[in-house]
Amino acid sequence: MRRTDARLLSLSLLLTVAFAAQAQHRHADAESKAAAAPTGPVEVKLDEALIARLPQVKAEGEAHGRKLSCEGVALVELLRASGAMPAAPLRGAQLARVAQVRARDGYRAAFSLGELDPSLGNRPVVLTRRCNGADLPAEDGPWRLIVPGESRPARWVRQVESIRVSGAD
Repeated sequence: MRRTDARLLSLSLLLTVAFAAQAQHRHADAESKAAAAPTGPVEVKLDEALIARLPQVKAEGEAHGRKLSCEGVALVELLRASGAMPAAPLRGAQLARVAQVRARDGYRAAFSLGELDPSLGNRPVVLTRRCNGADLPAEDGPWRLIVPGESRPARWVRQVESIRVSGAD
């Protein structure tokens, strides 16, 4: 019986060490991904070739009495593809970062990365060039944000000319 107890104890210790090593490895991976995430300001280019390679999504809503049915890319996917937002779920300082969208006329709207992150807020925000089966008219385009589910379209930025991700400081 003692021999069996000793073997069980040895096996138990071996499993404990293995699980601890695996947990430490996962923690180190998470730290290295967090360290690789941008901390300073990042200008997101509205690169048509990059945007064309991203998955297309649909967004519908109403703005200023007009129903819109649009196709474009999820803002979160553009931010990730541009290196402005890590692909891994956000943690730590990344939760205080903000994407500021600026229009040609100076209008601005902001979205926290936490509200965009699929593992947290999962807010759908779509950057589009086409609504209702046609390219956007000049007064709305060339790019526009659609934010389905908001009570009013105040962050549906028209004439988008730049996106900048930075800390909330």
